[in-house]
Amino acid sequence: MLLLVGSAALSGCTNPDKNAGLQQIQANTQTTSDSTVDAAASEDSGEIPLPVAPESGRVDLYEPSFSDPTNVTNPLLPVSELDQVILLGKEDDLPLRVVVTLLPDTKTIEWNGQQVETLESQYVAFLDGRIAEVALDWYAQDDKGAVWYFGEDVFNYEDGVIADTEGTWLAGRDGPVAMIMPGDLHVGDVYRPENIPGIVFEEVTVKSVNETMHGPRGHVNGSIIVEELHMDGTYEDKIFAPGYGEFLTCAGGEFEAVALAVPTDALPGPIPAELAVLSTGAADIFDRAQSGDWNAASASVDAMITAWDTYQAGDVPGMLDAQMSGALVVLVAAVDARQPAEARQAAIDVARACLDLQLQYRPPAEIDLARFDLCICQIVVDIAANDPGAVKGDIATLGWIWDRIAYTPDSGLGGMLSRGWCDSSDVSRTGTQPGPGGKLSRSWCDSSDISRIDTKLDDLRAAADAGDLTAAADRAAKLRDALTGLEVEDGDED
Repeated sequence: MLLLVGSAALSGCTNPDKNAGLQQIQANTQTTSDSTVDAAASEDSGEIPLPVAPESGRVDLYEPSFSDPTNVTNPLLPVSELDQVILLGKEDDLPLRVVVTLLPDTKTIEWNGQQVETLESQYVAFLDGRIAEVALDWYAQDDKGAVWYFGEDVFNYEDGVIADTEGTWLAGRDGPVAMIMPGDLHVGDVYRPENIPGIVFEEVTVKSVNETMHGPRGHVNGSIIVEELHMDGTYEDKIFAPGYGEFLTCAGGEFEAVALAVPTDALPGPIPAELAVLSTGAADIFDRAQSGDWNAASASVDAMITAWDTYQAGDVPGMLDAQMSGALVVLVAAVDARQPAEARQAAIDVARACLDLQLQYRPPAEIDLARFDLCICQIVVDIAANDPGAVKGDIATLGWIWDRIAYTPDSGLGGMLSRGWCDSSDVSRTGTQPGPGGKLSRSWCDSSDISRIDTKLDDLRAAADAGDLTAAADRAAKLRDALTGLEVEDGDED
């Protein structure tokens, strides 16, 4: 999915990952008045009153053929080669976090008399820690190496529930398929990643090629900078990088940037001991803050700071470094002030940042299962805060995470996940009291496992929809029971 952040102005954008892309973007930025595109071209297009490029510059006007459509290996948008991508940024002066995951299923779409099999990617965006947008995107690569966008299902959230589906479209049903990345790029090439005026529209012009960016693991050669015209007449500049796809969007002090992509940035396991200390320490503080054992919580903080100092001395992806450092600052302050609710939330945020770091070493499905477990703990915190909208958003997040892991055939999972957070008996007894949990490991779910979790999720959702937070707490406990009761096989990778 194309990430749309801010306006065309790029001044004032800060980038904690030190991506060497902002300067190139700024150097190539053009205002509408400076554009070489004639606004009168829109009159010839017969589409919408925008300064679109003349057709002579378009590289997306041929009819694509798809003999192997799900082998999407274009280096600048390698959808089939990216298991999961974490993007971090800022929007509306709030922290933005995005998780993009390649799903195991494909979707066959009827287009131009053909049945085209497409890859399906799940995009989930969180703003200030709360679910904001989900999209299911469909991609295919043609026989010339170009990647085509076949549409997306969009779900925009407000206060934990779907507010609208604006931006949804499907090739063949609503309009044409759209080229999202050419197979052979040159400066000046023009293409339209979305081309249904009145519903969705984007026109891209390639401004620079063969750029070198600074990524999570060092320099990334062969990157490109493009300028994107939107349906509202605004412009935005983006960077695409080999092995990553969409790499950086920066405008008006807001940005989205790749923090980590796997397997591009994957490292050989096992998980470093320092990350284990951070994870178990966060879980311990979560418990201690509720029980009021602040001396023990402070001791855990000290151990976590020592572990982070050691791990941080190595080669840590810049944005993940900043995320963890910021989360630890908040945690230290909350524990020092002996604030139970704030400390428990900060512990969750540290654990989430730790899972992002662990993604370098473990399969995405394993990390997602740990995120699922952590999200149940977030529900407990939000129930304690009497925040029904947040609870509904947590449950929606659980559902999308479960979609990523439930139908993964032989995900190769094995060993121990990060510590289970919510002891189901404690949650059931009080509705707000998590405690130490067990170990979670699995290689895949059989149909009975899937059915059991699906049923528990539905029950939890029904309680939240009814506004019954007491029942929601009980059903969260039952969901936890179903999760920890999975029969697993040893799926350790060689």
